[in-house]
Amino acid sequence: MYIVLQKTDKSKVFHLGKLQDYHKKSKEYMEKTEAYECLHQNNPLSNLIERTNKYLLNLRLTKWITQKQYEQLGIKSNEVEVAHLYYLPKAHKPGPPLHPIISGFKHPTIKISKFLDELLRPLFNKMASNITVTSRTELIKQLHQWPICNIRQETLFCTMDVLDLYTMILQTEGILSIKKMLDYLNIKQINGLKIETISRLGRFVIHNNYFSYNGKYYHQVRGGAMDSSLILTIANCFMFFFLNEIS
Repeated sequence: MYIVLQKTDKSKVFHLGKLQDYHKKSKEYMEKTEAYECLHQNNPLSNLIERTNKYLLNLRLTKWITQKQYEQLGIKSNEVEVAHLYYLPKAHKPGPPLHPIISGFKHPTIKISKFLDELLRPLFNKMASNITVTSRTELIKQLHQWPICNIRQETLFCTMDVLDLYTMILQTEGILSIKKMLDYLNIKQINGLKIETISRLGRFVIHNNYFSYNGKYYHQVRGGAMDSSLILTIANCFMFFFLNEIS
């Protein structure tokens, strides 16, 4: 029997568990979300490197990106590796359930992901600034101010937790949420980059998330990688417009 000592999600304590329990919960999570396709021992890395560089070259030749951007986003085989999946136990919940993290800081699409996120995240922060709370101090301040104009006897305070957000969002819907944000802000280009180019690059990132876990390789076919900066912005955009629809 193998024992795993792992730091926990959203706390400073450590969790002591059995390795077979981790594997069992991982299997249950993958079956529940139906977000991952098992490739068994077929390492996708070399093919993904080739496809990534070919895709960028095609964008360059058709003038969707500049030569400078092509050189910035291109990858070399000795600089990249397939992402790795690991889990953080949620010790504050019974079970405890596992929080999946896909660590892909050397993944072939990481340069594109960071490039897009640097363009898009400031725009999301601007769009959501009036409804975003960034600290406990700010929350307390708003709670003190809000009742002056808004509170009534029938007012209800509600909280909502989205289960498996990163695997719940359909990949097409995720990219469309970025397009919605740019339309909402009436933006046609970002630093000379056309919206269609941003959509194409975003689709390539979200459709090409591969990782390894427990000796096998997987392709994520629903949602996006938990540790991806771009996917965080996509998820935020998706939830922004979802909340607008129900509020």
